Amino acid sequence: MSEYLDTAIKAAKEAGALLADRFGKHLEIEKKGEVNLVTDADRDSEKLIKEFILSRHPEHSFKAEEGTKFDKNSRYLWLVDPLDGTTNYAHGFPVYCVSIALIDSSKPIAACIYNPNLDECFTAEKDEGAFLNGHLIKPSHTARLDDALLATGFPYDIRESVENNLHEFASFAIVARAIRRAGSAALDLAYTACGRFDGYWEFKLSPWDIAAGVLIVEEAGGKITNWSGQKCEISKGEVLASNGKIHEEMLGILRKIRSRK
Repeated sequence: MSEYLDTAIKAAKEAGALLADRFGKHLEIEKKGEVNLVTDADRDSEKLIKEFILSRHPEHSFKAEEGTKFDKNSRYLWLVDPLDGTTNYAHGFPVYCVSIALIDSSKPIAACIYNPNLDECFTAEKDEGAFLNGHLIKPSHTARLDDALLATGFPYDIRESVENNLHEFASFAIVARAIRRAGSAALDLAYTACGRFDGYWEFKLSPWDIAAGVLIVEEAGGKITNWSGQKCEISKGEVLASNGKIHEEMLGILRKIRSRK
């Protein structure tokens, strides 16, 4: 394990412990948008992670969901979601996590997604494989979309924009075995990496939502692209992840929908 991955794991677990301790208790909740929430737990988790990472790597840059940003003009950038699944967390629904990725020249090289409820720590380093609590993980072997369990999510502007994933959801719903919308993009990607989901699609995501998960899926042996089948760029926020076996079928549906618009 590299020094960088060790930092990510320790920061994620400390933040996860903070979140678990506050879960189900009184929270200060604010709206960032009509359906986009932030709590004091988000901010406290972000502060803890920032202080931990920069105490170890003060020369690195840092950017997190709730606005903390340090530009050290470094090739290394930490992208952090201190609480992915805030709406779940605020409602007492126990599906949330901490997501931390280290970016080198726009590419993730170390990643950790920690789910404190199940004490599950998903990790990956570039060219070193992907792991769950230290055990190597691989995607599923499902070969057909009609046998697949998929995951997705909806953008925060679902009430205002016609680009809201509803057409895509309906199209997949009638051909896949089932779809889950659990509310955490990071966990959706981690679960695709370890075979719990066979495929996942979403768009209008922020870099900190997917940076760690993209690397974990890639290192597990899954496939990651955008909806056109080209390279997934975390800055664009559009991702299609799968076990690789159903990727073309999923791409076909997404392309067909876009051709109608």
